[in-house]
Amino acid sequence: MLKIVDSTEQFDELLKIESKFYLLKHSLTCPISHAAYMEFEKYANEHQNFPTYYLAVQESRQLSNEIAEKFHIKHETPQVILFSNGEPLWNASHWKITNRALSTAIGEDK
Repeated sequence: MLKIVDSTEQFDELLKIESKFYLLKHSLTCPISHAAYMEFEKYANEHQNFPTYYLAVQESRQLSNEIAEKFHIKHETPQVILFSNGEPLWNASHWKITNRALSTAIGEDK
């Protein structure tokens, strides 16, 4: 199940409590972002034991920018980042966000 993150405090807490998780930066107005969100949601539904979060860029622009700056990952929307032990391990954007790519990134798709 997807959970929304909309504050720096929430995100910082995730980095502390989750050993691995996905975060999707999602635009509420972009059709490409909508397609990525649907793929991300499909992944989340099929892998309910893996933590999946998202932020809506229009509603949490400051957090989105902070993540890009802190982790030196060029901001893109849509963009998904796999965090492991508080650090980004993998990221993809736009049409590269697929259920299969998400599974492959965590080693489930051989």
